[in-house]
Amino acid sequence: MRLYGSASILETALLVLLASFQQCASTQTDIPPSPEVLQHNGTLYAACKLRPSTSLPQLLPKLYGQVLFKQDNPQEKLQVLLSFSGFPIEGTPQSRAVHIHQYGDLSRGCDSTGGHYNPYGVDHPNHPGDFGNFEPQQGKISVLIESEATLFGNLSVFGRAVVVHEMHDDLGQGGDDGSKLHGNAGRRIACCVIGISSPSLWNTQHKRHMRQLRRTESVN
Repeated sequence: MRLYGSASILETALLVLLASFQQCASTQTDIPPSPEVLQHNGTLYAACKLRPSTSLPQLLPKLYGQVLFKQDNPQEKLQVLLSFSGFPIEGTPQSRAVHIHQYGDLSRGCDSTGGHYNPYGVDHPNHPGDFGNFEPQQGKISVLIESEATLFGNLSVFGRAVVVHEMHDDLGQGGDDGSKLHGNAGRRIACCVIGISSPSLWNTQHKRHMRQLRRTESVN
């Protein structure tokens, strides 16, 4: 009888411990969504105001512009609208690499933003913020892309930096260690920190981008 009673006490203690653990886990996972998610029907918006790096050498172009983000929910792809100006108009356009970097720290210009944002510990170009290469047209870049990065949850890119590089990204095909880390894209010439935004900026710039795209297609 004593053995049976001890087993019952042990089982009861285990059940109480399990219930306590489940309650704690439920409390941690049932975190309410941010006010912006509720306000905008589940969609999050972000903005990043691009400026030249403060450590930029004189001969490199001084870029200005913005990066806008929209994500309808955690399961949807992140939409990213790049809008930059200040690239050389003369000569052959040179494609430029754009990436999300780990830190939103501009204390030493773009050089203090750390390496690529790489939450999964994989080789470049498989980081969620490896946007790729973009070729300026008439000194400007205006393009809408989709990204594997996210504005939601623990892997959110809020507070991190977008960096425009001096050169073309070799997309991991360079055959050296630098290629697997950052694509040998050269110096960081402009950057910005990603912050939460209202929908108005996205809506305005997205409409403008689509109008420009339609005009370009009608000409071609």
